Amino acid sequence: MSINKLALIRYKTIDECLQNRRRKWTLEDIIEKVAATLYEYEGITSGVSKRTIQADIQLMRSDKLGYNAPIIVNERKYYAYSESSYSITKVPINNNDIDKMKEIVGVLKQFNGFSYFDEMSDMIAKLENNLYKSTQQSRNCIQFESNTQLKGIHYINPLYQAILHKTPLLIEYKSFKAQKSQSGIYFPYLLKEYRNRWFLIVKPKKGTTLLNLALDRILEFQELTKETFIEYKGIDFDRYFEDLIGVTKSERDRAQKVILRIEKYHAPYILTKPIHPSQQVLKEDDEGITIRIDVVLNFELEREILGFGHFMKVLSPRNLANTIKNRLDSAVRQYQGKAPQ
Repeated sequence: MSINKLALIRYKTIDECLQNRRRKWTLEDIIEKVAATLYEYEGITSGVSKRTIQADIQLMRSDKLGYNAPIIVNERKYYAYSESSYSITKVPINNNDIDKMKEIVGVLKQFNGFSYFDEMSDMIAKLENNLYKSTQQSRNCIQFESNTQLKGIHYINPLYQAILHKTPLLIEYKSFKAQKSQSGIYFPYLLKEYRNRWFLIVKPKKGTTLLNLALDRILEFQELTKETFIEYKGIDFDRYFEDLIGVTKSERDRAQKVILRIEKYHAPYILTKPIHPSQQVLKEDDEGITIRIDVVLNFELEREILGFGHFMKVLSPRNLANTIKNRLDSAVRQYQGKAPQ
């Protein structure tokens, strides 16, 4: 059974409602939410009928689309999933959809080589590999870095939609240092990935500075469609992270000239995979290379440098060199203690 665009929007919206267990969903609530989504995405002002949503729920419960959604009605009034982890987005796609996706990938492959598709080449390869692997027609031919145990990945699409449609969010968040979670209203501006971990760049309603919220520390969130969205003025988010390694940065931070000396053995790794796009080779001799990068000083930069151990030395700035030295001294002391019995 093929699914048209409007039906897919309805199914996905119903799914998002039933996943939100912080709220009890009546049929009228779901109808209202679906109608709002159809208006937001497609400009449909006629709403959606009760009969249509009831039919959608019955179809989602059935095997016709392969969902077999465990939708129950509590107290003869409130709709919910009986399995808290269930989502139709986790259901394997059917063969017809796979064939269509193969056709789409085939079209995308024709654009490989065009400059405006350069950044999509790895994504296209990943799509093609996953599609063929899912049909068991071939073995896995390419492996991308991934962490299947990483929490919060399922938030990416709804958070992307919130950014795209400028929707304020009520987010319950628990940082690594906090003993308990806190909830607050945030305005989302950007999703950013660093080392296979995702971050949401936001401004709190009760605050003036930008924050990075790790998706794996977000416990729950919900859209606040009646809350006024506040744009963040004075920052071009396409360029905000250009002078940065990682995601840790304040608006006051400015890039500094960092000079690094790398021993000969590790020099090829730095030359073929630069630490940062600003990297310049200042000197190259028989003992190694000296490079310059222009970046904000932050923890991610320190971790990158420490990852090379004694093969890399910070020549300047002095405060960064002292920080790295102190961290290495602390690491040495960890091994000078009494050995465990």
